[in-house]
Amino acid sequence: MKNDLPRILVIDAQGGGIGRQLVSLIKKELPSLTVTAVGANSAATSNMLKAGADIGATGENAVITGCRRNDVIIGPIGITMADSMNGEITPAMALAVAQSEASKILIPFNTCDHILVGTTKLSPGKLVPEAVEELKKLIG
Repeated sequence: MKNDLPRILVIDAQGGGIGRQLVSLIKKELPSLTVTAVGANSAATSNMLKAGADIGATGENAVITGCRRNDVIIGPIGITMADSMNGEITPAMALAVAQSEASKILIPFNTCDHILVGTTKLSPGKLVPEAVEELKKLIG
């Protein structure tokens, strides 16, 4: 760990919009943390890097490796479900996230035929700041 601070892994797919919002808010509120952004595709990675991620990588192996090397994983709940996010999350990616010893902060969204009861009125604008607050509590 860099300066004994937890290493943060933000994972996203599709356009990387949720990941971009997460990275931006984490870097604003917790600038000393090292944030690695891993996208299931290059557009997602690019958007997270533009938001201020310290490290960026793309694809299945980057997710698998990142899940071993980081202390906290943050992203949409779809990163734990094989074939979610329009098929961009492979079974190996979902397994790596689920089996990782890292703490996980997952944001619930009703997309791609995965319906999470009780989340219909929650927007990314509310959920992303809530996720960052959970990160703050987690790291003390």
